[in-house]
Amino acid sequence: MMIVVLALILGVLLVFLFLIPRDRKSGSTKKVESNASNKKASNIYSKSDVALHNKKTDCWIIIKDKVYDVTSYVEEHPGGDAILAHAGDDSTEGFYGPQHATRVFDMIDDFYVGDLER
Repeated sequence: MMIVVLALILGVLLVFLFLIPRDRKSGSTKKVESNASNKKASNIYSKSDVALHNKKTDCWIIIKDKVYDVTSYVEEHPGGDAILAHAGDDSTEGFYGPQHATRVFDMIDDFYVGDLER
């Protein structure tokens, strides 16, 4: 009976040893951060700041007073260059148009860079 208890204790210790992530160089436990702490700090931009980003290679848009850098998405945009119609400007009306599938509402957060100055 004592051997079974010792085997169970040893098994539990081995499981913890292999399941807890460790930094291989220092041997310390890695800290896992929550998504909330991984979000970008909110920056404030004026309309004139956003207006500077009005090209295919540097495209920012405003949607409901939030600023998004969609440069990396311009080439993938299913509507082609239509995304550039309001580059550097307010795209709220076009964004909420009937041509967009609901998945764009989930995707847009990935491009968030800050809020529009009021």
